[in-house]
Amino acid sequence: MKTPFLRLAAGLALVAASAVSAFAQSGQSTLDRIKARGHIVCGTSEGVPGFSLQDNKGIWNGFDTDVCRALAAAIFNDQDKAQYLSLSSKNRLVALQSGEIDVLARTTTWTLSRDIGQGLSFTAVNYYDGQGFILRKKLGVNTVKELNGASVCVAQGTTTELNLADYGRTHNIKFETVAFATLEETVAAYEAGRCDAYTTDLSSLAGTRNKLQKPDEHILLQEVISKEPLGPWVRKNDTGWFDIVRWTVFALINAEELGVTQANVEELAKSSQNPEVRRMLGAESKFGESLGLTNDWVVRIIKAVGNYGESFERHFGPQSRNPLPRGANKLWSQGGLQYAPPIR
Repeated sequence: MKTPFLRLAAGLALVAASAVSAFAQSGQSTLDRIKARGHIVCGTSEGVPGFSLQDNKGIWNGFDTDVCRALAAAIFNDQDKAQYLSLSSKNRLVALQSGEIDVLARTTTWTLSRDIGQGLSFTAVNYYDGQGFILRKKLGVNTVKELNGASVCVAQGTTTELNLADYGRTHNIKFETVAFATLEETVAAYEAGRCDAYTTDLSSLAGTRNKLQKPDEHILLQEVISKEPLGPWVRKNDTGWFDIVRWTVFALINAEELGVTQANVEELAKSSQNPEVRRMLGAESKFGESLGLTNDWVVRIIKAVGNYGESFERHFGPQSRNPLPRGANKLWSQGGLQYAPPIR
């Protein structure tokens, strides 16, 4: 018998096949459709502090939505020409497959099954994460292995379910998995005491803890049970759009490494003698034209959202709603994993 995870994957594969066929027959590129429409449509979360969350005016902000703003800036020179569609874990991939959104910039893990069997392509890692657990202090639990026999809340349609099952099999631990359709339902169930623990990406758990009624009564276990490389996704049928999204993420990372910031990008575009900076900012290259954009596409991006480090600091820094250590997301030159191919 297929597990719920495998049944979902099989269903998504059928949707993907029909969606890719429909888009292939349309003969119009994603970029052309976006330009004709006048804005980009981004799939986003149901509300994860730091990554994508609406403010009291209904405006989406966050580390992931910065990718969408960067894309809108690159295409239209206007970061506000990005619209957002809030999606649950269960329906996010279907929305991308069907063409309801242009790009999925929402905490979605890169895995083999998603990358080869659902008509979708992962573009680039913009956040290295891992799965963890939150639970009540009064349980007196200090390690995951002490959760043997515990009930654990998870969101449907995520890698979380399979990771939990794999960890249980590997370590001979029995978990009672309690799955819910949406993030809101999952968190509400955990807070109401319907399960002993809640598991998802550590970055999300940190924000979740701060939103609970009594955050001091809950702890995050200091263990990580999986690898969760996160980043934007696109449909497989359009390599040109894939390149634009991928190199937009790379441009943010390269800009930080080369010291190009929101404050100095315009001046450096005019005066820098660094050949790497000049190529990146379009002073002596036509890489933008090769992507179907203007040659100052990176200038537009950095003016809109800053470089990778500036975006990270804005949304996960000490003064943010979801402060997180930079950790593995430091640049490779600073001991982290963030590394972007050169623009040359």
